[in-house]
Amino acid sequence: MRSEPFFHTIAELAALLDAGKLSSVELTKAVVARTKAVDARVKAFNSYDEDDALAQAAASDARRSTGQVRGLLEGIPVGLKDVISVANQPLTASSRMLANFISPYDATVTQRLKRAGAVLWGRLNLDEFAMGSSTENSAFGPTHNPWDLSRVPGGSSGGSAAALAAGEAVATLGSDTGGSIRQPAALCGVVGLKPSYGLVSRYGLIAFASSLDQIGPLTRTVEDASIMLGVIAGHDPFDSTSCQTEVPDYRAALAEKRGPWRIGIPQEYFGEGLDPEVGAAVEQAIAFYRSRQCVIKEVSLPHTQYCLDTYYIIATAEASSNLARYDGIRYGHRTAEAVDVGELYCKSRAEGFGAEVKRRIILGTYVLSSGYYDAYYLRAQKVRTLIRRDFLNAYQDVDALLTPTSPVPAFTLGEKTNPLAMYLCDIYTIGANLAGLPAISVPCGFTGGGLPIGLQLIGQPFREAELLPIAHCYEQAHDWHTAHPKL
Repeated sequence: MRSEPFFHTIAELAALLDAGKLSSVELTKAVVARTKAVDARVKAFNSYDEDDALAQAAASDARRSTGQVRGLLEGIPVGLKDVISVANQPLTASSRMLANFISPYDATVTQRLKRAGAVLWGRLNLDEFAMGSSTENSAFGPTHNPWDLSRVPGGSSGGSAAALAAGEAVATLGSDTGGSIRQPAALCGVVGLKPSYGLVSRYGLIAFASSLDQIGPLTRTVEDASIMLGVIAGHDPFDSTSCQTEVPDYRAALAEKRGPWRIGIPQEYFGEGLDPEVGAAVEQAIAFYRSRQCVIKEVSLPHTQYCLDTYYIIATAEASSNLARYDGIRYGHRTAEAVDVGELYCKSRAEGFGAEVKRRIILGTYVLSSGYYDAYYLRAQKVRTLIRRDFLNAYQDVDALLTPTSPVPAFTLGEKTNPLAMYLCDIYTIGANLAGLPAISVPCGFTGGGLPIGLQLIGQPFREAELLPIAHCYEQAHDWHTAHPKL
């Protein structure tokens, strides 16, 4: 077993805590010390409150000592992406627009973590308002990949992935609009799960694109992801898009469902732009499933070529609408120099938003404008229906789809200055968001230069209990997830 407690899994730590071999205060102190030791280089955190975390840990130990009913995450330090509300904590979205904002309430997922006994630990960096694939678009500065500090951790949940990989948290939460959990998980060598749209409440999540956003866990193992999902999933009356669906025991499903499975390989996901080392690692994963008597079948998702265009029309349109509330009037950044209300709006937004956010607001406003709505936004919604239909048709013959998570391993900071080149980093992940499907990234190897590679499995709507065992089967036969960066 790993000696450093901050590199243990939730399942391992729960056993140690239950056996009295470790206290939550001891664990939290170790995580805090690790963060102080390495975060000046990784820069995963926007802020953290050491005293508050230790107070939560002490309260957890007190509950344990008095025999109170304990939750699945009792005493476990969990970091949260800085777009998820925690009462009386900063909520910045890594934007100057919200640099001084303190959340007045908890998100639903925050409340559920608290009920499960988690120690909420810090506010994690991201691309501003979750718009990006590298965590370079942050008003707090870029996050660095713990495996190579000259490289990006992916995005937009780069802080969540980097903190976990570096041992600065035991698990984290991120949000995924077009791959923002899975892509950084792949680039940082951890597990990242995007649940089905509507399975996890979005109440208390700062909105980017409301029909695409979903909160999900980043963890060391698939088992830990199943534990986290079991805590945060379920209907919420405060979220009108939350579905009233059964929440099974995802962890128990890992042992109950052993395959073999029918696995589809989308031919459109293995073409131009795929890094050879990434492709080779994924091919080896396919060979593994074949060796386990799984049926491997090539399938086609014919509208894949339209995913990127469709996504950036719908996502920017919804971002334009959602971000209209940041106007310098009610809350957020307000310019110090304005002669009238019109100038107040313009200057506050110009000063408060970064370049990428402005770019997406402008694109979204354009596609929603009079004369262009039908030509762009309405047509994109129709294509979205075709994309979802492609996936559902494929699932008539297979149980899950297997693809690379990212077409490339972690690239160097400042390398992708062309916005389109950055957008292409999500080419394999956005389809699951457009179709509302669950998808998970698990480590599947390293490049010759020691950079992690991720494998993506995409499941059927609300059937995470069937998707997770497929990922777990691969993970348990390999040791990629046990490697840690040397910082």
